[in-house]
Amino acid sequence: MHFDFQVAWESLPKLLAGAGTTFAVLLPVLVIGLLLALPVALASFRPGPRALFASSYIGFFRGVPSLVLLYLIYSGLPQFSFVRDTFLWNIFSSAYVCAWLGLSMTHSGFMAEIIRGGLAAIPKGTIEAAQTLGLKPAQILFRLRLPLVARYVLRAYQNELLIMVKSTAAVSAITLVDLTAAANTVFDYTYDPFTPLITAAAIYWCITNCIRLGFSIADRRLNRYLVRV
Repeated sequence: MHFDFQVAWESLPKLLAGAGTTFAVLLPVLVIGLLLALPVALASFRPGPRALFASSYIGFFRGVPSLVLLYLIYSGLPQFSFVRDTFLWNIFSSAYVCAWLGLSMTHSGFMAEIIRGGLAAIPKGTIEAAQTLGLKPAQILFRLRLPLVARYVLRAYQNELLIMVKSTAAVSAITLVDLTAAANTVFDYTYDPFTPLITAAAIYWCITNCIRLGFSIADRRLNRYLVRV
């Protein structure tokens, strides 16, 4: 078994097209997941039913494998008549929509916990000082708490993002041809599992290291006055 450079070169367009599908799934998931996670994380700080719901939400979506969610949404929801026989079928018949929804819920569970940890890390004195200055709760949230959270959780978010990049490989189970599925397709007609999978791994390596580089630059800019020990 050896690496065939000709097969790698000839299959590169298909693999890059698969990488395009990976990004078409990943980018909406990051946005939707963050929008879902933020209110859940904020609710976890309010005693009562909201905090209980937030904890249950985080625990459930952190515990359920993303592949199971994808199967439940893509194959399970159409079994219900209120989905199959209504306008919802036009939505859930799309593999992209199912992938966005399933992975977004998984991502939101982890992001809510990350944001919650960032909120808990803000010193109480900082919030009290802002209240003393007469800032309204909305101003404290958007001008103080969330910017501080962005700094505190940057490295944890980087790890979650790298995991999510690799988790997109699960969408091949619901007919989307992402980077991993494209590599398997090349294997099917070349009978060479080594070359396309190594090439796909190299593309994943480039993607993840570009993300790491971007986060390193952002970390240096946002935390340039932070004393590291």
